[in-house]
Amino acid sequence: MPPHTPLLDTVRVPADTRKLTAWELRQLADEVRAEMIDAVSTTGGHLGSGLGVVELTVALHHVFDTPRDVLIWDVGHQVYPHKILTGRRDRIRTLRQGGGLSGFTKRAESEYDPFGAAHAATSISAALGFCAARDAKGEDNKVIAVIGDGSMSAGMAYEAMNNAAETTKQLIVILNDNDMSIAPPVGGMSAYLAGLASGGAYRTIRRFGKGVAEHLPRPFKEAARKAEEYGRGMVTGGTFFEELGFYYVGPIDGHNMDQLVPILKNVKGITDQPVLVHVVTQKGKGYTHAENSADKLHAVVKFDVVTGQQGKAKANAPSYTKVFGTEMVKQAERDERIVAITAAMPSGTGLDIFAKRFPKRTFDVGIAEQHAVTFAAGMAADGMKPFAAIYSTFLQRGYDQVVHDVAIQKLPVRFAMDRAGLVGSDGPTHAGSFDIGFMGALPHMVLMAAADEAELARMVATAAQIDDRPSAFRYPRGDGVGVDIPEVAEPLEIGRGRIVREGSAIAILSFGTRLQESLMAAEQLGTRGLSATVADARFAKPLDEELILRLARNHEALITIEEGAMGGFGAFVLQFLAERGVLDHGLKVLTMTLPDRFQDQDKPELMYTAAGLDADGIVKVALDALSAERPKAGLRA
Repeated sequence: MPPHTPLLDTVRVPADTRKLTAWELRQLADEVRAEMIDAVSTTGGHLGSGLGVVELTVALHHVFDTPRDVLIWDVGHQVYPHKILTGRRDRIRTLRQGGGLSGFTKRAESEYDPFGAAHAATSISAALGFCAARDAKGEDNKVIAVIGDGSMSAGMAYEAMNNAAETTKQLIVILNDNDMSIAPPVGGMSAYLAGLASGGAYRTIRRFGKGVAEHLPRPFKEAARKAEEYGRGMVTGGTFFEELGFYYVGPIDGHNMDQLVPILKNVKGITDQPVLVHVVTQKGKGYTHAENSADKLHAVVKFDVVTGQQGKAKANAPSYTKVFGTEMVKQAERDERIVAITAAMPSGTGLDIFAKRFPKRTFDVGIAEQHAVTFAAGMAADGMKPFAAIYSTFLQRGYDQVVHDVAIQKLPVRFAMDRAGLVGSDGPTHAGSFDIGFMGALPHMVLMAAADEAELARMVATAAQIDDRPSAFRYPRGDGVGVDIPEVAEPLEIGRGRIVREGSAIAILSFGTRLQESLMAAEQLGTRGLSATVADARFAKPLDEELILRLARNHEALITIEEGAMGGFGAFVLQFLAERGVLDHGLKVLTMTLPDRFQDQDKPELMYTAAGLDADGIVKVALDALSAERPKAGLRA
């Protein structure tokens, strides 16, 4: 095929790549990279990670018979090239948009996505499950798990690898090392050795040697085994993986198609032992602006392809994340016992601000939320004041540790739960939907939600003062509402909310940043002749019982609203009112929560509208509540 003829137009499914020559595969990779850059420039999304695996993606689909051969990606934020090659190119410019393609793998989207992913370190466990199912059914397809070196910092990956050799003889793990954190620079010699070690001739000699060793006395047999493994490990690396029962191949250049394809073909033929292929790649590869960026343009908004300039709109207020990081610095300047912990998300949680000021008091433990929580517990047990800043969705991964290592021991760990509520383009895998329920269920826990950026600053100050029990505060992704933030944030009184607007007919009790929508709803109700009180609960635990009783006794209906799933703040309020017998007196109580489904990605404001948690939704619920026979008076006992 002439060099100027576009190849990507001829590739609609991976099978189309299997008739291409090595030269054509290199051209195809270049075209996929260009297509991905152009698409992400219009949609935003994860850029650097996908650019780093273009050649690997092309090679995997060329060598393996997907979807019959099961290909599982870890995290999934690097799968845009995979989506381009698996029949979704015509929709690639809908990435992370409402009604469009997910930014991660998604089973409902394609048969080429056998397992959904968006959190790290799940691929090997899932792949092992596919292997066990395959073996049980007597089938012979291949199962391949691709995992990054960052995900390998999570314990779950090693749990799976430890179990692999006992479960199956046929599993291929591709370790995508894009940070040079494990391997030395890859050169011709390492590629030669990797090809040799994965080839049939070497493995035949190896089997022959093992056969001879089997007839030796046990000490000599064991010595021969170790000599072969460690001898190979000395020149290629991978002794650690060998000890876990994997046959190690690598490191190899993940951008050299002439190395990737033959080695993957060799590995495909290994059927007597799980294999780990160590591939070294460059994040942001092939796009100069990404290669030169400190974060390799990991996540971007819409950008200009030529200049690399991202088109960020000017914010009218600082982000909640920035407010948290800034207030943390202020608190730490007053108290040297304050330390900060993150699980591989320093900039995402705002702790990069803290780290610049207090590098020795900042701890990034890697993608290891379980460890982060217990690590924080240990620091708290020895008198420090740890703040564990973890996205709500990621804190789910460390919940056992929150219960067992923090709450039971009543240790004052402070959990800063970023990305609470709906998060827009990242979709359901990253939504912070459940933390109100699972944190509020724990004895001793103090649970807060910020209504605006000034309230967040006060909650950071409040948590810093709580020394006798654990605490948590939640706040959303995105910018604040534009309120003034005090230079010195005063701590809140524990378990006390506030009345923001006085009314008489209906009470709206907000927990979190739905307060602004609640105030707009009150304005709309006022135009209909219905007077509404609006209150900011501030605390889900302990509840402000006095405030709740006041609202119940002086209004015909009470509406609670939160950016969380059923079983959260509204449920806590209902249980309290039931225990006090208030519900027996005819008070109408309605709880507004996220719907009982996982919402697909869209703009956050549209997602909240779809959930009914905007001003119009609140007005509708209020009118429905008051359309029934209205009692002559509220509960004024």
